[in-house]
Amino acid sequence: MNTLLWVLAVAGPLAAGWSVHTMWMRRRLHTARLDPLTGLHTRDGFTRRATALLKDPRAVVALADVDHFKQINDRFGHAAGDALLQATAARLAHYVGRTGVAGRLGGDEFAVVVIDDHGTVGDLLAVLHGVLARPASSTTQDVHTTVSLGWVRAEDHPGEDLSALLHRADEAMYAAKQGRAGVRRAGLGRLFATWSGRRAGRRGTRAESGAAA
Repeated sequence: MNTLLWVLAVAGPLAAGWSVHTMWMRRRLHTARLDPLTGLHTRDGFTRRATALLKDPRAVVALADVDHFKQINDRFGHAAGDALLQATAARLAHYVGRTGVAGRLGGDEFAVVVIDDHGTVGDLLAVLHGVLARPASSTTQDVHTTVSLGWVRAEDHPGEDLSALLHRADEAMYAAKQGRAGVRRAGLGRLFATWSGRRAGRRGTRAESGAAA
């Protein structure tokens, strides 16, 4: 009995220490999957959540890119650019709510995946585009710009994974930016003819433009 008590006395603190260590590791992992500037998921965290959502055929993948972001940084400073990114992130997070996911893929590019319960995502994205164009307050002044959006329905391209759908949304987003359309849906077929994986319209592509459905 004395031996058993001794073993328990030794094992107790070790077990408690391991539990604390495990909780610490989980917190570190969770923090690593969040962008420190915007609080959105990083690419890794976004990919995990988005992949799970894509099991629902009603899922919609959208990409958002801040227009003229470099010029804003150059003209108003990085604090203003950071404020714009934070405002964009907050608005996207509000849009997706608890049922979707928003992530910052890098720089001024964001991605979201939402479930289109009522088939109205096109209208909602048009409203979101207007919301994203609202001024963002920096430490010195309000910063104005727009955000180009490209989106695609998962059910239009059965069997395609997140990477492929992001590529389609990226092509649509670039078309929206080039055409100053604001929002563009990826076509049901190949949106643009490309060469070496480059977006159409950029130097090195075979086609300067294409049609979207």
